[in-house]
Amino acid sequence: MPRESYQESISKLREDVLYMSELVSENLRSGLDALEQKDDELAMEVIARDDDINTMYLELEQQCVDLIALQQPVASDLRTIAASFKIITDLERIGDLATNLAEYASAADRDVFPEVDIQHIGDETLEMLTHAMQSYADEDPGRCQAVATHDDNVDDLCEAASSTVVQALIKRNIAGDTAFDAESYIQDVSRLLLSIRDLERVGDHGVNIAARSLYMTENDDSLLY
Repeated sequence: MPRESYQESISKLREDVLYMSELVSENLRSGLDALEQKDDELAMEVIARDDDINTMYLELEQQCVDLIALQQPVASDLRTIAASFKIITDLERIGDLATNLAEYASAADRDVFPEVDIQHIGDETLEMLTHAMQSYADEDPGRCQAVATHDDNVDDLCEAASSTVVQALIKRNIAGDTAFDAESYIQDVSRLLLSIRDLERVGDHGVNIAARSLYMTENDDSLLY
């Protein structure tokens, strides 16, 4: 493969990774909307679109393998390919988490613990994902570090939300609330806690993307776990 064509392949890989991130972000937004609105039709669309994300993941994985196997890239090109390979894995997993939210949507009761603002947490994780992918697109070390800092805020939000749910359940039990039907609440509470957990994981994947982008750009592994 001529050098010019090889560099075009690297550029195309990066463009395709960014396009995959757009699809994943859109599906995550739709999963959050489906959960908030208890919209079964939208939830099914989110679940169906995950197949397209998975297909694109496999195609991009093959692009990465071919570039490494056929071109034996060195230095910065190798870091770009390796970072892209890891980032698409994080994106695919975020896609799975968006599907989880959609699956919770049809059965969840959004009125249980309305003080827990799942949408706000979701907005924060989406912002993290956007900034992480911008750090990849723009090769911006400062933005990579900012994503890692943002994750601390998301973790705090998730911890506070989980604590709110658990404390409310304990108080009801201690007070001997006879109107409290534990069996009728348990599934909704479980789904709410799973939603919080899944959004926290989206944030973790956002940090992974920023970490790989920083390594790609600066050969700096300080954010890698």
